[in-house]
Amino acid sequence: MSLVVKDMYEENRSILEPAGALALAGAEAYCRFYNLKDANVIAITSGANMDFYRLRRVTQLANIGRRYEAVLATFMPEEPGSIRHFCNLIGRICIEEFSYRYDSNKNRALVLYSVGVHTKIELQAMIERMKSFQLETIEFTDNNMVKDHLRHMTGGRSDVEHELLCRFIFPERPGALVKFLDVISPRWNLTLFHYRSRGSQRA
Repeated sequence: MSLVVKDMYEENRSILEPAGALALAGAEAYCRFYNLKDANVIAITSGANMDFYRLRRVTQLANIGRRYEAVLATFMPEEPGSIRHFCNLIGRICIEEFSYRYDSNKNRALVLYSVGVHTKIELQAMIERMKSFQLETIEFTDNNMVKDHLRHMTGGRSDVEHELLCRFIFPERPGALVKFLDVISPRWNLTLFHYRSRGSQRA
């Protein structure tokens, strides 16, 4: 449904709700099944149940569905400096989402993330760079459960003393996340990191 909502907006600047998108998707499937051409087919569409929160989610799913984004998970050592090293290995590919939570009971940390516009060759080269540094990486772009719950699969309680939660907003440009990590004092230990590109800014 997400792709239909996005197609309608790009072609007609009209925003559909999921039910309206379902009607249009059904009409398109009907035409393909019966090989209809130059025929008038009517689909009843609507948009009253669409809000900004749902629209943002639709955009994310559509980007992943069209492979504008790839969803991955990487296991990295639970030690200071690992996140910055991880970001350097990603290189010039844009990080669209990043979720990490410190766990003192484990030797390895799990990072769930998505990367932006790329070619299959670029993505595979990045995965190979990770593996060359013994960072096991798995692609989940075709896993619907992970795509639906990516930002909710890390977090929770951790036995960290004197933990301080902060929110930062910085300009969107390649390498911005690495530059942000550069200004973080090496004496600090990042224990929770949730990051999402939001168009003109990242937070």
